[in-house]
Amino acid sequence: MINQARVTQTFLDYVQIDSETHFEREMTARLVADLEALGLPVTTDEAGKAAGSDGANVYCHLEGDPNSDCILFSAHMDTVTPGKGVRPQIRDGYIYSDGTTILGADDKSGIAAILEALRTLLESGVPHRPMDILFTIREEGGLNGSANVDYGRLKAKYGVVLDASNDVGKIVSSAPGQIRIYADIYGRKAHAGSDPEKGVSAIQAAAVAVSRMRLQRIDEETTANIGTLSCVGETNVVQDHVTFAAETRSKSPEKRKAQANHMVACLQEACDALGARLEYRLHHSYQSYGFPDDHPHVRRLMDACRRTGVEPWTTYTGGGTDGNNFNAHGIETVVLACGMEHEHTTQERIAIRNLVDASQVVYQLMLPDT
Repeated sequence: MINQARVTQTFLDYVQIDSETHFEREMTARLVADLEALGLPVTTDEAGKAAGSDGANVYCHLEGDPNSDCILFSAHMDTVTPGKGVRPQIRDGYIYSDGTTILGADDKSGIAAILEALRTLLESGVPHRPMDILFTIREEGGLNGSANVDYGRLKAKYGVVLDASNDVGKIVSSAPGQIRIYADIYGRKAHAGSDPEKGVSAIQAAAVAVSRMRLQRIDEETTANIGTLSCVGETNVVQDHVTFAAETRSKSPEKRKAQANHMVACLQEACDALGARLEYRLHHSYQSYGFPDDHPHVRRLMDACRRTGVEPWTTYTGGGTDGNNFNAHGIETVVLACGMEHEHTTQERIAIRNLVDASQVVYQLMLPDT
């Protein structure tokens, strides 16, 4: 059924289209053309304006068996850097870049698998379920494309996002939500040699605050990390401004909120003690989700894996995907691994057998409920 040579060539074609996040216009155009070539109705949106991209989310809806659930199949078209001028190479059943760029299997392997499943389905002429196809921009760095989807266009009750590492069969059935903390600490400048006591060091306030924070692994489902703590200046000046950016993630909304509040309290207490001033904001990036193994949609995906000879397993991830946003909008979504390895590095690779397996699982999911 699945055409290995075709899905491999589709993937090779896609990774050679530059689409670093913010710059997905060419990939958007190619996906529109490929879907239209299959005779399917395709639309795009204006999400790029809000998400900071020159591309757009790509939508396609297929009507199908009215007695079957409508399912959303989705993957994102943007990549991390360095993603320009990808030159894929095949060695020993794997596809690599030439080592100077990422490969882009994250997430063009997911896109290729969905397109191959669609082509196989339409060629076969067999009945299928209703489905939404959605390819998003700006997933990397904040799920910005899916945050700006026109959800009124989607009819699906359930969703499958193809965007996880490891062999096909891995199902991410739960994931954390994230809160980001952005802060500015303001002190007062003074000469560090002649009048240091007249100054208020923003750096000292930040250092005291960070020393009091619980960070990294908080518990089995909660993490916290500082990504930015920045101040550049001369050593003879008491520095009056520090920028701070951090995050906390947890499956538990209560734990996520408590950790964010703890980190802000550490900042505020240090500023109050040293005479500095704090300005901050919290950004709720995305919400957590979780489904048990006996959830009907999880069981459906596990059954589809087994029908293709793939043994499924469920897991929790510490990262976010577009699936977080889909769940927040009422589309019960899990994430399927599609074979990428060492993603976000120049050692990224994917086994061709995983491209085939992912396509087969998606094809099985496109068939009507029995």
